[in-house]
Amino acid sequence: MAGETILVVDDDSDIREIISLYLEREGYNVILASDGKQALEHALSTPLDLIVLDMVLPYLDGIEVCQEIRKTSSTPIIFLSSKSTAEDKSIGLIAGGDDYMGKPFESIELVARVKAHLRRNRLLDTLSYSNSKNSIITYPGITINLDTYSIVANGQPIIHTNKEFQLLSFLMQNPNTVYTNEQLYYAIWGTESYGDIRTVMVHISNIRKKIELDPQNPSLIQTIKGVGYKFCS
Repeated sequence: MAGETILVVDDDSDIREIISLYLEREGYNVILASDGKQALEHALSTPLDLIVLDMVLPYLDGIEVCQEIRKTSSTPIIFLSSKSTAEDKSIGLIAGGDDYMGKPFESIELVARVKAHLRRNRLLDTLSYSNSKNSIITYPGITINLDTYSIVANGQPIIHTNKEFQLLSFLMQNPNTVYTNEQLYYAIWGTESYGDIRTVMVHISNIRKKIELDPQNPSLIQTIKGVGYKFCS
């Protein structure tokens, strides 16, 4: 949808300009930042629909910027990095990123990922959860509100990302049903996604840290060895 605002953060001016050019061609409003401090200032003061964030930045690195943003916002974040190992990707996702692309990257693919994330967020904003008669789903120790997009666990409000909320709400609306990593990845990230199923494992780990009394021995989201995960009602 034309008119959505995207923050592009990279200390390389050529990369910033190339990304900006491709996104503006698609009708997006683009804000540019060259370091972590600028990025954080924009993120905290400007309504944004998505952030493209380099991991290696002056003053504050991308991980620090992402962690600060996640304290108050669930705006989708796509990380860019010259580091593209599985460990590097996990670090970005654990910090709160929604996606990860290694450098060098194809601008066309980046635009496709941007479109996919924005499209899924628009659907999320208008989604009618047909599996739930009420907008509030409550189980012992946890409540989610599908209208206000909020989570309260053990009496405390939880700061979460879009994907964490989608994943948790999906599991809570289908309690005691075991899903494989592949099924969860397809349900939440969809066929338009470009990541891998390890993304599911990282997000489950993040959710457990936020909602479980003992994340090492979870009682809400349990692992079914060799199969996948289920939410225990």
